[in-house]
Amino acid sequence: MPGPTLTAAQSAALRHVRGAARRDRPAALAVIAAHLAGSGAAYRPAEVIAAVAAHGRLTLNFHPDRVLADGRTVAEALDRDGVYRSQFETGISNGGLTAFPGGDRDRWEQRLFGGAYQRVGVPLAARPKYGGLNLLDHPDGACPRFGSCHLRLRPDVLARATFSFGDTHTQPTELGTIDVFEPVLAALLTATAGTGISLGLSGMDTGTLLRTLLRRRERASAAAGRALDDYIEAQIHGELSLARDVEAVVVDPSFRGTPVARTLAALADRHGFPLLWHAGFALPVDAIDPEFRGPAIPPLAARVHAEFARPGQAVDAELIGRAAASVVREPARWADRGPTALTLQHLKQLWHVLVWFGAPATGSSGTGPPPA
Repeated sequence: MPGPTLTAAQSAALRHVRGAARRDRPAALAVIAAHLAGSGAAYRPAEVIAAVAAHGRLTLNFHPDRVLADGRTVAEALDRDGVYRSQFETGISNGGLTAFPGGDRDRWEQRLFGGAYQRVGVPLAARPKYGGLNLLDHPDGACPRFGSCHLRLRPDVLARATFSFGDTHTQPTELGTIDVFEPVLAALLTATAGTGISLGLSGMDTGTLLRTLLRRRERASAAAGRALDDYIEAQIHGELSLARDVEAVVVDPSFRGTPVARTLAALADRHGFPLLWHAGFALPVDAIDPEFRGPAIPPLAARVHAEFARPGQAVDAELIGRAAASVVREPARWADRGPTALTLQHLKQLWHVLVWFGAPATGSSGTGPPPA
């Protein structure tokens, strides 16, 4: 099925990033060559770039049970609409809530895409959708910070994606497209040559990264990446159709046996792609770290667990999601904690703790254990 016809604004955004990447390509190639020489890995830059294009997969992490402004959950909206919408359309985000004209996200996009989306007459529906580039087949997706489940996109969508090394809120300067990826790869190799980053690469030196990237068997057996703050962000231009663009939906096992899982299974069946499971994350309520995201998080976890947990359920994605839905639908129940936005922010941070410290969620909520 052919891809969507890009609008003038979407095409201009791609051209702008591609032009910036071509300008920076010579310097980036020199950096890549130096890292390859220093790593002892006998690979050529072109070989590494080809592996990225051949094996990298775009993933869009999302929380399927979060409630939209119209009262639907994200899973219900995906099922009924058949398309994945940007935060400019949905009004929700698992990052910052600044996707509106004049907001921070709007200003970041203006810089990143040369003002392409700020032109007169460009609708908010034309804005890019955000995900990540999953280079090492991490089963939790490229950006689990933004959701317990993810859509894995078909390879041809890579051609209409732009990339930055790091989230756009940090205003990264290392940009690329899949055909001019050298600046992003140079930044990645520089990071792994330093102290390591949380792109599922902590403790992985450049040589190990390259061997893993180029050897499919090693990549396919990867553990969860747990990427929170460092990842290759992808901005995908043009409509994202579930039927045309999605290869699989990958679901956290805490949703087994729930209405969310049934909605996602029906969606996958309707649009012709498989529903897969990853190992998930779970933590005992008394194991919530008080330092990682601040002292407000353990008491919140204790309250969520006391009020919402099923017998034997640890803190997991499904539990946090039911609490988040309650905050939106029953704000009076949470009034003692202050503004609704603050409680939702703390629930996001509880999810971050779970991603970073959680164990595989076998035995979590639902009707059966996750597959091996």
